[in-house]
Amino acid sequence: MKIRMKKSCVYCLISLALLSCTAADSVKPVAAKVKNVIMIIGDGMGPQQVGLLLSYARQAPHSVIASRTTALDRMMEQGRLGISMTYTADTLVTDSAASATQLATGKFAGAEMIGLDKDGNPQENIIEKARLMGKATGLVSDTRITHATPAAFAAHQTHRSQENTIPEDLLATGADVMFSGGLSFWLPEQANDKKSALHQQLAQMTGNSIEIKSSRKDAKNLLTIAQQQGYTLAFNKAQLQQATGKTLGLFAASGMANGIVETQNRGDALHTEPTLKEMSLQALKILSRNEQGFFLMIESGQIDWAAHRNDTGLLLHEMLRFNDTLNAVLDWAENRQDTLIIVTADHETGGFGFSYSGVDIPKPHTLPGAAFAGGTLFQPNFNFGNPDVLDKIYAQQLSYHDIFIQFDKLPKDQQTPIKLTELVNRYTEFKITEAQAVKILATEANPLYRAGHMSLGEKTVPKMEVNGAFFVYQKENRENLLAQAVSVSQQVVWATGTHTSTPVFVFVKGEEQTMQPFAKILHHTQLGRLTIDALN
Repeated sequence: MKIRMKKSCVYCLISLALLSCTAADSVKPVAAKVKNVIMIIGDGMGPQQVGLLLSYARQAPHSVIASRTTALDRMMEQGRLGISMTYTADTLVTDSAASATQLATGKFAGAEMIGLDKDGNPQENIIEKARLMGKATGLVSDTRITHATPAAFAAHQTHRSQENTIPEDLLATGADVMFSGGLSFWLPEQANDKKSALHQQLAQMTGNSIEIKSSRKDAKNLLTIAQQQGYTLAFNKAQLQQATGKTLGLFAASGMANGIVETQNRGDALHTEPTLKEMSLQALKILSRNEQGFFLMIESGQIDWAAHRNDTGLLLHEMLRFNDTLNAVLDWAENRQDTLIIVTADHETGGFGFSYSGVDIPKPHTLPGAAFAGGTLFQPNFNFGNPDVLDKIYAQQLSYHDIFIQFDKLPKDQQTPIKLTELVNRYTEFKITEAQAVKILATEANPLYRAGHMSLGEKTVPKMEVNGAFFVYQKENRENLLAQAVSVSQQVVWATGTHTSTPVFVFVKGEEQTMQPFAKILHHTQLGRLTIDALN
């Protein structure tokens, strides 16, 4: 009996030990197998821009988002949320080139550098790493492929402005698909001669869908070099949809159509320039053929451009373009267990927000609630904003930039305040007066504000007060001034014409244990390293 009892005790102890080992092992995180990583960057998309999308989806009386549910809501159904700081090695605020470099390499970068660390040393980026793993790679942007964000994922240059050299770096890195604008940086300067055989050949290649012009100062035809490296070329939607393998798609001379134009053209089956959604889906179709998986970066880049110009209507349409694209990616990844989707921004632009004011305070009115029985009136002290304004913001028909393009095309003697007033009032729901137009046109191109007045013909008018130190893009300052003129009626405030240091969101969707490291406060270098680790 004693021997049997001893044996039983031993068996029990062994069983308990095995159980405890199994239990201990079960709580250890097991790395999920990630085959594909998709990073979607909303350039300039801080929490404020996300808030605009959510406010429009939930509160606009006639929102085009019929379900009232955004793609970001879908991300969070089983996803996780973190936030990330975006500053560079030794600055408070980043630009897109340095921020995207930090995301692509996991290393601190210097301002306006492409693919270099803070000391100026080239760093291996995630496209290069993925190719070494045997994975397919892709870059998609609605700006131009040589612009700061896509360039930082595949090029190495001392400054983001080196857009004549960046295409050669892109070809050297060899991403399998590159879809964006920026054709002019790939063409030799001889292409500017409209009578040349080269110009005619290029017009035929593009199906006359893109303006043929060169931004280069040399005779390099990088399209020919791309073909020699095995790229199929695409210049319009039809050519894009026929692409099956390694493809360079350049769909505009510079930046692609803005969000308002895309909204207007989306229902037109004959539109020749592909949308961001269409480019992204074709990239996924091509890249997913690689059995080893892929890395794809998609940039919704013109969120930033709208915010620089403080153009609220355009910003909303850019956020809707982003939303459509993300919904399409989520549909593609539905029920896949091998794909990690990361949605973030490189920085916030503009310091946008809805705000309450002391203008047009609602009149006292009755309410049906018991607390207001007996004739007590409800009287708010401020104008907190009516959601109807969201429909009016959506109704904008031209960007501020395009309004001023139309204005500048007028004969000089017709470039008057009354003509500007007519254009703004025709294409937006927020009317300006001739007096406001006078102030906009009277202000210097670069309004480094000084007290005083400016003369316009025979009139002398006070300058609009712009904190010029933060409105540095001279060609766009009239647009910032127009934004100021309509801000009260839009219930909108803008802090700056440049970037801010506001932390940005990090939305992730994938297997639970893969998502967990992202759900905390990060820096973009950490976010970059986590993305690279996930790909590994």
